[in-house]
Amino acid sequence: MRKSKFIGLLFLWSVSVTTAIAQVPTPKEHFGFNIGDDYKLANYTQTEAYFKKLAASDRTKLVDIGLTEEGRHQYMLIISSPENIKKLDQYKNISQQLARAEGISETQAHSLSETGKAVVWIDGGLHATEVVGTHQLIETMWQLVSRNDAETMRILDNVIILCAHANPDGQELVSDWYMRDTDTAKRNMSIPRLYEKYVGHDNNRDFYMMNMKESQNISNQLFVEWLPQIMYNHHQRGPAGSVLAGPPYRDPFNYVYDPLIVTSIDAVGAAMNNRLNVEGKPGYTQRAGSQFSTWWNGGLRTTPYFHNMVGLLTEIIGGPTPENVPLVPDRLIPNGATPNPVVPQKWHFRQSIDYSVSLNYAVLDYAARYKSTLLYNIYQMGANAIARGNKDNWTFYPKYIDSIKAANKLSKKAEGNAESDGGADFSFGKEDTIPAKFYSTVLQAPGLRDARGYIIPANQADFPTAVRFINALIRSGISVQKATADFTINGIQYPAGSYIVKTAQAFRPHVIDMFEPQDHPNDFQYEGGPPIRPYDAAGWTLAFQMGVKFDRVLEGFDGPFEKLPYGQLQQAPVQTLAVSKTGYLLSPSANNSFIAVNDLLKAGIKVSKTNSGQFFIPATTKSQTVLLKVSTDYGVVAMPVQSKPSDLKALAPMRIAIWNNYGGSIPAGWISWLMEQYHFSYEFIYSSAIDAGNLRKKYDMIIFPGGAIPDTARKRPRAGGYEPKIPKASELPVEYRSWLGKITADTSIPQLKKFLEEGGQIVTIGTSTNLAYHLGLPVSNALVEKNNKNELKPLSGNKYYIPGSLLTADFDTTAIENAGMPSRNDVYFDRSPVFKINDNAVGIKKLIWFSTDRPLHSGWAWGQQYLKGVVAAFTANVGTGKLLAFGPEITFRGQSHSTFRLLFNQLYK
Repeated sequence: MRKSKFIGLLFLWSVSVTTAIAQVPTPKEHFGFNIGDDYKLANYTQTEAYFKKLAASDRTKLVDIGLTEEGRHQYMLIISSPENIKKLDQYKNISQQLARAEGISETQAHSLSETGKAVVWIDGGLHATEVVGTHQLIETMWQLVSRNDAETMRILDNVIILCAHANPDGQELVSDWYMRDTDTAKRNMSIPRLYEKYVGHDNNRDFYMMNMKESQNISNQLFVEWLPQIMYNHHQRGPAGSVLAGPPYRDPFNYVYDPLIVTSIDAVGAAMNNRLNVEGKPGYTQRAGSQFSTWWNGGLRTTPYFHNMVGLLTEIIGGPTPENVPLVPDRLIPNGATPNPVVPQKWHFRQSIDYSVSLNYAVLDYAARYKSTLLYNIYQMGANAIARGNKDNWTFYPKYIDSIKAANKLSKKAEGNAESDGGADFSFGKEDTIPAKFYSTVLQAPGLRDARGYIIPANQADFPTAVRFINALIRSGISVQKATADFTINGIQYPAGSYIVKTAQAFRPHVIDMFEPQDHPNDFQYEGGPPIRPYDAAGWTLAFQMGVKFDRVLEGFDGPFEKLPYGQLQQAPVQTLAVSKTGYLLSPSANNSFIAVNDLLKAGIKVSKTNSGQFFIPATTKSQTVLLKVSTDYGVVAMPVQSKPSDLKALAPMRIAIWNNYGGSIPAGWISWLMEQYHFSYEFIYSSAIDAGNLRKKYDMIIFPGGAIPDTARKRPRAGGYEPKIPKASELPVEYRSWLGKITADTSIPQLKKFLEEGGQIVTIGTSTNLAYHLGLPVSNALVEKNNKNELKPLSGNKYYIPGSLLTADFDTTAIENAGMPSRNDVYFDRSPVFKINDNAVGIKKLIWFSTDRPLHSGWAWGQQYLKGVVAAFTANVGTGKLLAFGPEITFRGQSHSTFRLLFNQLYK
């Protein structure tokens, strides 16, 4: 009787499982082809529909995480066992409690770790032309929903999987473009514009700033809602001669991490590599086998490190058009980077899908087997961070280690002892051993302690920008406090409304990283050799980039502070518009003043500018209506005046063009987004339109971001990222053919010169300052030296190398072009051009320069002494027009708020 009852129950269970699976079509039934078939791609419309069909399974829950920049719904499919799906809120709460580590003991943490489920994020499609990402996600979701093998069932029982689409807009564009040609031999991904509306490939450079809607949607799930222990970000392209690059990654890693992050990446990476080897899938390379490191913050994979999450990145080969694995002889020698080399062969799309699914299962199997360990470890890292923030702590930065060595060297010199030449063949473990007293001299020095917290005063000149900074922290899951009354710390008085960010919190690494300078090590291929280029930036401190004023506090402190709920965004304080019969002044020191000016001009209201760069608006009913709105919405401070300034010049909006190219310029995309945020009107201009001439009839200002103007000695500018293969005009729809072409010395430059001579203005940024050389202006490259043939050549990399870093520069505060700038300010510098203005040059004025031999504030600046006295930006008269040349990246990725006004100031006539 009992046996027959059991068999009956088993039958009913099997029928229910079969019915649930039957409700979900296979990928082939839905898309009309198998995922991974050659020459086949699914677009987002089809994929969105499949997400919704998979949601019929009791193993899933579909979550709309927000709208994209183009207005599509961005979905995340949560997959787990039916029992876990019913209790998602409980498991999310456990994940949050353990990650934040607030007010729970080790005993409670162990208990929660046993009760909870591991949470793993898997995404796809961030870089839309890397089509393996989206398609492996589709295949993985299907397999997790449909398979009933023991491994899958164990994973579903122990893991909650967050399957997130990272770029719906891009998938729609790329897949439709690829599939538009019926001839498979002609299918390609040479798309006409960026695959994220504004920033294309830089959508993976936006995860501490979160300017883009997709970044905001993803970050909300990662850092506020779910706080997964592991996140896996799929990408392409693997290094030549391999199939993929994956964890663990090369040094350096960031010094603010908990060491558990580094060893956990090693552990999960080993599980991934092992699985491929077990399955006979060669070609995995790691560590020095690829360029990827764990130093930089800002990527979808890297920002989680600063939140105690195990971030994984793989870069795999493959695509719908079959390709070949090339022969790279050195890759065939097995080593620690590539223990299982792949041989040259034809490679099909499905192979990349199979590899990716295997890698996903490796990660999920690891999470299932070690779910309690993963949960407890994220708690432990959070608890460690809180403990470090509550006591004196010194982070081991290279500059401190250098100070220890210098102190030892000075001591030896004072004692008259000769330094060892280190000539012994073997050190027997005693290399570089020095007296321990020098440790305490530096790493117990009170002034070198890590901060206990940071105070952002509410009475700073551009508080709305400071609030934007606070919101970037809040979107990233940082705990922020706000003063409910005036208070005093260390003798300094602060007003109510000031913000406080303490380091005694789980995500302390991210807090420190946003406020403190990065100290990148000197990283060379060998002593005296060329530098090893960082994967991305070397220094990026967001508070410095945004010009936020803050005070570091080295002792424990408290006050009338309220803790803001996690994820609760802040608004700039509403300003009261005082009554004035005369008018109002707006300061160019506050970025939102430019929003007000643009709204006033668009409303037909007169705006004038003083000689110091302040904006004057006469008091009228119409102007007060606009000012009241911007004071309320954007915290704009309109200062009433008793008398009208005498030094006024009427302003009018310019007709502005931003250079762009076929495939889309990422820097141009960032500038276009920035212009929209601050209510400037613009249109894109392409090289063919420049070559056609008559520019002055259409435009007052043309903006050339980096990468537009070629070097005088080369046909193309230095590459600033990924350059798509440019198709022939005959291969394109008519509406895109005018986008083809590039700036040339023979055709384009004469038209730009004529535009300037006729009264037009041009802003050049980064490498596009090459225009000054094409025009024959009396300036030259400041970073050259004579070789043994008495020829001027650029400084070599072993003498001078400054990758993306923040340098402190000097500004001419009397120049109207610099209105609102302080006398010294940080600029984002990425191997940026610098200049020497010829003696007795006429009509050229320097705007920005470096006055010291140590301008580095955050990052890495090898040979920075060469910058002393050189010019970073200048303005030059050309005919009746004006060229503005800014070597540093003054609009860098929508982050460098403190230098935005260097562009904005130029955009009125």
